Amino acid sequence: MCFPECSGITRHILNFMERMLFPLPLRVACSLLAWFSLYTWFCHRYKHRNYEWSCRLVTLTHGILATCLSAYVGFIDGPWPMSHPGSPNTTLQVHVLCLSLGYFLFDLCWCVYFQTEGALMLAHHLVSILGITASLALGESAAEVNAVIFGSEITNPLLQARWFLKEIGCYHSFTGDVVDFFFVVLFTGVRIGVGAWLMYCELASPKPRWYIKLGGVIMYTVSWVFMVSICRFARRKSMKKYHAWRSRRSDELYLKTNGHLKTH
Repeated sequence: MCFPECSGITRHILNFMERMLFPLPLRVACSLLAWFSLYTWFCHRYKHRNYEWSCRLVTLTHGILATCLSAYVGFIDGPWPMSHPGSPNTTLQVHVLCLSLGYFLFDLCWCVYFQTEGALMLAHHLVSILGITASLALGESAAEVNAVIFGSEITNPLLQARWFLKEIGCYHSFTGDVVDFFFVVLFTGVRIGVGAWLMYCELASPKPRWYIKLGGVIMYTVSWVFMVSICRFARRKSMKKYHAWRSRRSDELYLKTNGHLKTH
């Protein structure tokens, strides 16, 4: 009859031993070193490419890995962030946050050193770092922070795919159109739609700290700034496609009406 209680005590002892043997700063440092090592390997593997190519590969790797891990944590392992904001961190949540924190530190340093990103992207990375650090330091709110990582990273592989397609000269193709379409749909549906639901649950709950809530509002505001730029891009591309279709349609009607064009 006392097995469940013993199991709980054992779990707490194991968690305590894990914190003592592998403190959070050490885990984050290991994560940072791992991402930097991966970047170094990509630079060695793709010597004929520039440094951004290797950094984009690291970003793509993190995007896929973080999306899969955060999806498992949120949808399967739990707790559900919409109903349990501000809940204590689980061991798996902490592992995922440490992994992502190491990446964001690496990418922020890379962007600052090579000066490739604007103030908005740097602010996005900085808020992400502060939010993850606060959650790890408090030992709570990892559920909603993990959900934010999922929403932020689910569109990242498509964003990197656009860049790689441009680099190899294949962006202006059907593949490029498909990537752009799913990027816009996912960004609108997940980061804006589901993000609004998450922010409402976060603000309505009394459990999360006020600065965690503030971080969530800032991240959602940044998403809306990105959304405005994406809408402008989608409008420009749609109008360009429409005008190209109208031009082809006019040429087809002209040929049908006047016959084939004579060769001079």
